[in-house]
Amino acid sequence: MHFGVLTAALFTLQDIPSTPVNSSDSLWLWIAMGVGVLALIAAFVLARIVLAGDTGTAEMQAISNAIREGAEAFLSRQYRTIGILAVVIAIVVFFGYYLSPRTQDVALKTVIAFLVGAICSGLAGFTGMYVSIRANIRTASAARTSLNKALQAALRGGAVTGLVVVALSLLGVGALFFFFGGLDHPRQVPYQLVGFGFGASLVALFAQLGGGIYTKAADVGADLVGKVEAGIPEDDPRNPAVIADLVGDNVGDCAGRGADIFESTAAENVGAMILGAALYPVFGIKGILFPLIVHAINLVASIIGVAVVKTNDTEDPMSALNRGFYVTAVLALAGFATAVYMMLNGPGVQPMYLLFCGIIGLATAFLFVWITQYYTESKYRPVKSIAEASLTGPATNIISGLAVGMETPAMPVIVISAALLLSYYCGVQGLAGFPGISDYAKGIYGTAIATMGMLSCAAYILAMDTFGPITDNAGGIIEMSNQDESVRDKTDKLDSAGNTTKALTKGYAIGSASLAAFLLFSAYLEEIKSIVTAKVSAAGSAGYMPPGWSFTNINLAEIPVFVGALLGAMLTYLFSSLAIKAVGRTAQMVVKDVRDQFRENPGIMAGTSKPDYARCVSIVTGAALKEMVLPGILAVGLPVAVGLIFRNFSSTYGAGSEVLTRNGILNVPTINGVPVNLGGASAVAGLLMVGTISGILLAMLMNNGGGAWDNAKKWIETGQYGGKKSDAHKAAVVGDTVGDPFKDTAGPSLHVLIKLLATITLVLAPLFL
Repeated sequence: MHFGVLTAALFTLQDIPSTPVNSSDSLWLWIAMGVGVLALIAAFVLARIVLAGDTGTAEMQAISNAIREGAEAFLSRQYRTIGILAVVIAIVVFFGYYLSPRTQDVALKTVIAFLVGAICSGLAGFTGMYVSIRANIRTASAARTSLNKALQAALRGGAVTGLVVVALSLLGVGALFFFFGGLDHPRQVPYQLVGFGFGASLVALFAQLGGGIYTKAADVGADLVGKVEAGIPEDDPRNPAVIADLVGDNVGDCAGRGADIFESTAAENVGAMILGAALYPVFGIKGILFPLIVHAINLVASIIGVAVVKTNDTEDPMSALNRGFYVTAVLALAGFATAVYMMLNGPGVQPMYLLFCGIIGLATAFLFVWITQYYTESKYRPVKSIAEASLTGPATNIISGLAVGMETPAMPVIVISAALLLSYYCGVQGLAGFPGISDYAKGIYGTAIATMGMLSCAAYILAMDTFGPITDNAGGIIEMSNQDESVRDKTDKLDSAGNTTKALTKGYAIGSASLAAFLLFSAYLEEIKSIVTAKVSAAGSAGYMPPGWSFTNINLAEIPVFVGALLGAMLTYLFSSLAIKAVGRTAQMVVKDVRDQFRENPGIMAGTSKPDYARCVSIVTGAALKEMVLPGILAVGLPVAVGLIFRNFSSTYGAGSEVLTRNGILNVPTINGVPVNLGGASAVAGLLMVGTISGILLAMLMNNGGGAWDNAKKWIETGQYGGKKSDAHKAAVVGDTVGDPFKDTAGPSLHVLIKLLATITLVLAPLFL
């Protein structure tokens, strides 16, 4: 996601008013919106097909119903909590904007966009989970007859989430653009949509954080007492925490990840539209509507990609899923090329270079998928090295896993660096025919197109991600209902593929955030530049900068900037610590409850009586909702606090003393005798830059390290190093419990934190001066 360059001040071109759009150009908006509606219809049809499947035996249905009731109860309570927080923040944003003369006119629109973004994000997560918690039993039942039927049921259930998320993002942004008067004032309206990304980010953070705490606390608690202490298999019906564990797969990996990807696509749409508005003299409204068309192509390609997936009982399900991904990518690339030549073309434009930017983004997605597979699949060195380390106990397993996690950011950082440099170069070359536009602006646009290219397969990627928890649940239902071992073999194959797809999606999500990291930072700097320029111009003469004044940029060699940078790095580590400790505290409650149930009711282990699943579900639900609040408030509150605390730092402290120049002499201007202080803006710039960088690296460590720990355990469970119940297996289970909050709580939440930092600083930038 990125909000691009928030002002045409990037250019030496004068800011000319926009004229109403002719009907032929506005047709692109209706095409994009029409595809969004058709995608929702396709999602409905897929949901009907999945829900029409067989629901298995009465015992299977009882287990599935318990999972469904627990997931819906948690999500209902979670969204009520998020809703209250969103309303409070909306009120604060409204008054903050309304009290500032510069932003008073857009206060209501910003809040409307914020609330629409929050509602669409919540709706996307809930819709996807609604289908996934019903697709699990259909997948389990299909596995009794055919691996192919089970695969298709799970992927189609996941595709509902993917299509709904991208379609709601497309429709939400498109509808706001239309109702805010985008066809009459196309250059101004995209700037009014910033709140949409902020609302989506806020909901995504709490959805991912709360769901992640829930799922991993239940998983860790179930594993520690069930596998390690009691020596019973995973998903054994005697484990009181097993239903809570299966519920967690849905609220964390379906609802949480759905909100995460929704936020990425929504904010990417808004950011690219703003860049298109800045380039209005080059492309007209086509440049503004281009990102909506790209996501429309994404939807069509993903529908076809899902439709072609099929397998047989001997093939690795991951191969079938990869085929669908390749088909989706090829179709997306073909559509992307068509859109570039039809919309981003004209005198002075070299569309081939702009297409190269999209190809670079798509190649980056492929490389991130491959790198994630390398570090998380059991057939490669990293996972095998952790499994081998398990032979000498939990300590060496943890040391090896942590070392692998620390190694994982290296290749992705090289890939991201290369992608940024190449796309920047292609952007400059693609717009070389416009000497009035700076190379910086051209390059930024190239990196924006690359990010759109990376997200051009987002719907299919999300379908593969949701495939993971559906197959995990299906395996649990088969295990708990005592089905034949041959059926469990089929669900184990699907579950193994699902673990890989979940890891791939996390890598994909952090990859898209990484690709846009530079854009996020530059966007904030350009917004500050725009505000200061407007203030100084207003103090000068009739809309012009005072004679001799020019604006450079925020000087990073300032004390407030350094302090803000330290706080930004600290934020990512403290946030991760709070998330992991939340999992630990909640898991301790689960462990205690499971132990208590085993002690109070000996018939559970003997198989003569059933455990109280609902009691464990209730414990995890209450604890997860309580625990998500503090890290969420920290993420929202720290950048605001830094901006406001440093807001009044004068040039005596070095803040802003080297930002504006007059006739080449460094100085600070005054407006009505009051110096223009940039202390708050400078400190937040440091926080945003270093917080983004440290968050990217830490998220990669946690996502891939946790995935490697998990699959090392699963590889041992296939019979390696003594198989299940061996000492090596017990050591691997301990390592897996360490990696669980890494890969499913703190790591994915950091994806959202990175994007939330950018959206909240952009929305509240006027308050920091």
